[in-house]
Amino acid sequence: MKQYSQYSIVWLLLIWGHVLVAQEKQIQDSACPQTDLSDVIRKSLGKPPKVKVSGSSSLLLVPIIGSNPATGFMFGVGGQFAFRMLESKKYSLLSGSAQMTTKNQYLFLLKNTIYSKRERFFHTGDWRFLIFSQPTYGLGTNSPESGILQYQYNLGGLETTMDSLAQAMKFNFARIHQTMGVKIREGIYLGLGYQFDGYFKIVDEKLKLNPGDTLITSHYAYNSYYGFNTEKYLSSALNVSFIIDTRDNMIQAHKGYFLSINWRGDFEFLGSSQTTTMLNAEWRSFHGLSKKNPTHLIAFWALGNFTPAGDYPYMILPATAYDQRSRSARGYTQGRFRGNNYVYTEAEYRFPISGCGGVLGGVLFVNGTTASSEIQGLSLFESIKPGYGFGLRVMLDKQSRSNLAVDFGFGERSSGFYLAVSETF
Repeated sequence: MKQYSQYSIVWLLLIWGHVLVAQEKQIQDSACPQTDLSDVIRKSLGKPPKVKVSGSSSLLLVPIIGSNPATGFMFGVGGQFAFRMLESKKYSLLSGSAQMTTKNQYLFLLKNTIYSKRERFFHTGDWRFLIFSQPTYGLGTNSPESGILQYQYNLGGLETTMDSLAQAMKFNFARIHQTMGVKIREGIYLGLGYQFDGYFKIVDEKLKLNPGDTLITSHYAYNSYYGFNTEKYLSSALNVSFIIDTRDNMIQAHKGYFLSINWRGDFEFLGSSQTTTMLNAEWRSFHGLSKKNPTHLIAFWALGNFTPAGDYPYMILPATAYDQRSRSARGYTQGRFRGNNYVYTEAEYRFPISGCGGVLGGVLFVNGTTASSEIQGLSLFESIKPGYGFGLRVMLDKQSRSNLAVDFGFGERSSGFYLAVSETF
């Protein structure tokens, strides 16, 4: 993304922020009630704040604008519907988007996190279809963006030197992940679900197999070595999950924590290339820093994905920004780091800008990514790639705590701009 466009957006947001702050000061009182953008607008028009019924639903539609090396300039529309089921204390969430990019990519995403009546059942899903192109860089977090890296695969006499520059690929990707959890006690769920990940029409654009003009890419070498198809493959699995959720609000938590441990079993009778397993774990926690203002806090996020070496095709291996909401590793492009085992951690400081209960807030974040590579003998934590950044938050709906999130992330020779509804985690 061009630096000039980043600075222009920042200045526009700062100018808008000053206007909102000036109007907001007339709204706040000693009780420090939360206000949102509609309150500020109504106040500026001389109208009283709109009274919302507790537990009412909230529908938000926003434009999607972003930029990163994988997609170029991205634009589209995204929506979020937050609601409460009868006799449920927690909000449920449906979100989706349709996007296209300047690299002729098309993305259709639908996510659901739903608590049933009395919170007896917890449903979570990730559905997506992508007509996509994306570079891959080899396995492990030590894979460079330039230079030549030697991996020794036995490919029947073919030259095994792999170019570790960004290796362009085109493919179609379909995902269906859906799990239903049953409450076994307050905030604790045991779930069962199905997970499908399929890659089709794969075009490995840097691959050259002509005698005397050979270039073996990371994708081709790995899949050939472990006996996977190089043009299409899928993973079809059952999953068992254990979830503890004590957050006061999944859209923007002020306190509590979320723990998910997921065992995924691929089976040949379901269509997978072979029977194998994957273990996934996720942790999120939220710690208040002010008794007066609950939006002033520090939050932590950790992900871990662990697979046996060589049991999954290349693109199905754990990778950057392939979590349910595609939000991990701000500052790096999706798929930048990939490996048999993958761990990601992030800390985010959230603070008010326009006072207690105000519309404007900010975030500062730092993250770290590590991925292993069996063929190099690279273990987790031997190579860690850091990221960092900052963002602005605008409270769109105080009832559901839905924010407009604008973030700028920076990594090692990498950057990204992100615009979304709701917090990153």
